[in-house]
Amino acid sequence: MLLILGFASDLTAIRFPFIALGFLFTFLGFIIYACIDVHTQLNVAYYACFMMTWGTSAPSVLLDVWYNNNIASEPQRILLTSIGVPIANLMGVVSSNIFLPRDAPKYLPALATTAAFGGMGILLTCVLGAFMVWDNGRRDRREGVKRRAREIPTERLREGPSGEVYRWFL
Repeated sequence: MLLILGFASDLTAIRFPFIALGFLFTFLGFIIYACIDVHTQLNVAYYACFMMTWGTSAPSVLLDVWYNNNIASEPQRILLTSIGVPIANLMGVVSSNIFLPRDAPKYLPALATTAAFGGMGILLTCVLGAFMVWDNGRRDRREGVKRRAREIPTERLREGPSGEVYRWFL
């Protein structure tokens, strides 16, 4: 799934919908698993587990690409990547420690907690992506020219969002 989402985001040159889709796959997998009886619906349980894993790696990888595309300053990229990647990996520690034996066999608190993190990821990704689309449109209207981020030379993007020609890489 990571390859499909990665290639699709490269093909469309838009990242945020595919990041949100990765979160959505995992979110739906947890919701399906929490809502079924695993013993009587084993095939559905396996499908839900596959859905949970479909989206686990895609958001992290695509998020790295997304924020690095939007930051022209190398020191800022280094700082954000050196903080963002470990925090994303740390979430595996969180999710592996919330499945407690006393919650067996359904593990509803753990499933709900993990699904809530996925839901928040979907929401934050969509809100940030919508803001970037809105801000790019506002900049286009102000300049009277419709531009895409990849049409602007990198040296002109160094000022970041404070620059006149800056466009967000969606």
